[in-house]
Amino acid sequence: MSEEIRAKRLTGERALFMSRGLRIFDTIFDDGESPLKESRDIALTNCMFKWKYPLWYCRGVKVTDCQWFEMARAGVWYTEDMSVERAVIEAPKNFRRCRRLLLKDVDMPNAAETLWSCDGVTLENVSARGDYFAMNSENVEARNLRLVGNYSFDGARNVTVENSRLLSKDAFWNGENVTVRDSFISGEYLGWNGKNLTFENCTIESLQGLCYIENLTMRNCKLLNTTLAFEYSSVEADIDGRIDSVINPSSGTIRADDIGELIIEKDKVDPSRTKIIVRS
Repeated sequence: MSEEIRAKRLTGERALFMSRGLRIFDTIFDDGESPLKESRDIALTNCMFKWKYPLWYCRGVKVTDCQWFEMARAGVWYTEDMSVERAVIEAPKNFRRCRRLLLKDVDMPNAAETLWSCDGVTLENVSARGDYFAMNSENVEARNLRLVGNYSFDGARNVTVENSRLLSKDAFWNGENVTVRDSFISGEYLGWNGKNLTFENCTIESLQGLCYIENLTMRNCKLLNTTLAFEYSSVEADIDGRIDSVINPSSGTIRADDIGELIIEKDKVDPSRTKIIVRS
């Protein structure tokens, strides 16, 4: 039978170090680093983390209705098999090098440098604000993600984003095997240096977006206020509406209702490798 801890205020470094099979309720972790470091099979309900590094090197953690305060920074690193539901996480630099992580109904108002180098991440109804979100993570599934922050998903691999809204300059840079569906993205230089990027039923605004991409696919997308698109990209794009300007695509087919300006510099690309179809 699991041991229970209820309504405590725990202080001091490593207050519950290497715990096993604990069920913790209504407890505050304050004024002491690494309270649950190297713990296993832990369930936390309605708890508060007020100091640094609360859950490092843990396995099998379930967190429900808990809060991370600003000083609980770098809260979860090197942890596996963890779920976090109905939480507010104010602390930055959370969730690094984690494996098999679920975040559901989570708000992260200060998510700078969060979700770095994680593997096997599911995000459901997550709101986040901060730069460099999800850098170098892989095997990520995000549904109803609301993100405000630049340089998101830099270097990320095997990513699916659905029904989401991203206000993010330089999103998906260096990304590989990325699919975005039914989403809105606004931000300059979208997707540069990516490989195998697919956008379906998306609305996108981007200055010099979608350039330097190997194997870019766009289906039933809108490009609003998007200029100098597709430079040096191999692209198969079906755009609903107008593209303000296209410059030097390297190969493929681009379909749109209208293209405001088409720039093809023969000393830089081979025009015969790209087909441009303007439906109007």
